Amino acid sequence: MKTDSHGILRRPVLTEKTTHGIESLNCYVFEVSPDANKITVKDAVEDLFDVKVLKVNMRTRRGKWKRVGKHYGYGKDRKEAIVTLRTGDKIDVY
Repeated sequence: MKTDSHGILRRPVLTEKTTHGIESLNCYVFEVSPDANKITVKDAVEDLFDVKVLKVNMRTRRGKWKRVGKHYGYGKDRKEAIVTLRTGDKIDVY
């Protein structure tokens, strides 16, 4: 079954902490679709960037508490994938 690689990966997450992971651990963090799993994320990264993925970890980030005037609620939940690549492989995310 062939999956749509562009539909799985939404965007790279670029923060100070993830940039440190890119430099030292060769790990990249991507925001992925809510129905993605480790296997589909691995296939999508290998297909789009032509690299070898060693490991994929997933986490779900709860939306933050928001208040605008008298209205309040939660922001959107996000699902993120932490992808570890083989030594020597790189992804140009900038």
